[in-house]
Amino acid sequence: MTTRPPSSASVSADTTIAPSPAPPAPSAQREFLPFAAPLVGEEEIQEVVETLRTTWITTGPKAKRFEQAFAAYVGGPGALALSSCTAALHTALVTLGIGPGDEVVTTPMTFAASVNVIEHVGARPVLVDVEPDTLNIDPALAATALTARTRAILPVHYAGHPVNLQLIDELASRAGLAVIEDAAHAMSAKYRGRTIGSGSNPAAFSFYPTKNMTTAEGGMLTGDPAFLERARTVSLHGMTRDGWSRYDRGGSWYYEVVFPGFKYNMTDVQAALGLGQLRKLAEFQQRRRTIVQLYNEAFADQDALELPAHRPDIEHAWHLYVLRLRDGVLRIDRDAFIEDLKRRQIGTSVHFIPIHVHPYYRDKYGYRPDSFPVAFTNYRRMLSLPLSPRMTDADAAYVVSSVLDIVRRYRR
Repeated sequence: MTTRPPSSASVSADTTIAPSPAPPAPSAQREFLPFAAPLVGEEEIQEVVETLRTTWITTGPKAKRFEQAFAAYVGGPGALALSSCTAALHTALVTLGIGPGDEVVTTPMTFAASVNVIEHVGARPVLVDVEPDTLNIDPALAATALTARTRAILPVHYAGHPVNLQLIDELASRAGLAVIEDAAHAMSAKYRGRTIGSGSNPAAFSFYPTKNMTTAEGGMLTGDPAFLERARTVSLHGMTRDGWSRYDRGGSWYYEVVFPGFKYNMTDVQAALGLGQLRKLAEFQQRRRTIVQLYNEAFADQDALELPAHRPDIEHAWHLYVLRLRDGVLRIDRDAFIEDLKRRQIGTSVHFIPIHVHPYYRDKYGYRPDSFPVAFTNYRRMLSLPLSPRMTDADAAYVVSSVLDIVRRYRR
């Protein structure tokens, strides 16, 4: 039987909660403000239209240009355009030869795809708890989870705040492990001046519509060129030639299948959108930082609210703005807070329901909610506020006034 994961902290039995007061009248006339919406302009549209008018719309010259432009943007040695970040993570694991009997250390505070791909290759995901401030994987706990079967560490740059790569890299180097970075949230993020994706180890990026830039659906895998060449074969049926090299002028029809690979390639139509988005990414990031500053300044003195962490040695990508409600300050829980924002036409989300409380992982590995207490207790009190470059100052101001009004109304 499917059960709902444990929800936010329940209110004490002797506390009576009145129904939420109606939101201020102006919200009834407002359009719904999505939690995250893509910003696609005429430049990207024209780039896509130009591609559609050519003789090549699947993986070809635009995908190649996008790979080169992306690698240059992050300062990495190479890039491989794929159909999703999930595909990039799966391809990386397969290319590294990780499979049955192996273990991969990762975090419970992530989307299911990060861990599902470990299951897909037949390996065992070994979860360790997260740091209380960043909610990134705790390197000290990761060190205690290593066994003779551990082959890799898969850290997730949660919300766009880079993990402590120095400690992760040192741990992996001592133990002879691969590091596969889940950088789905980390486009433009930097750790100690190093752009995420600039290293020789695999890093997987997402271009889902809610991300910092989009190709509608799509992903990118960065890393060492020799590794990426093998990954390219894995990602396209295990073939030694892709369609462009077979069908373009001067191409050869002959190919060989050297591995039972997958269908993970990115089309030129998607890549055309990505090229336009990449040119605007610096502008998008500046807009995100402006909204984050507005939020931080408005919420800084609110004892009911815990703001996102931002360590001094990193540059945050600000994919998410994750607000946490401090226990015991308000008379309502996280779920009621979200519902009140929804009534005010404000969209939110929760990132994430921890992996270990989902039925598949809970039942297979015998996890309890408190198996990873930091992840679970933070999940119960978190919500992600709207954050996208589409948002106007008025949108951000409305979110701020609504959050502060809810805090005021329900303070104990």
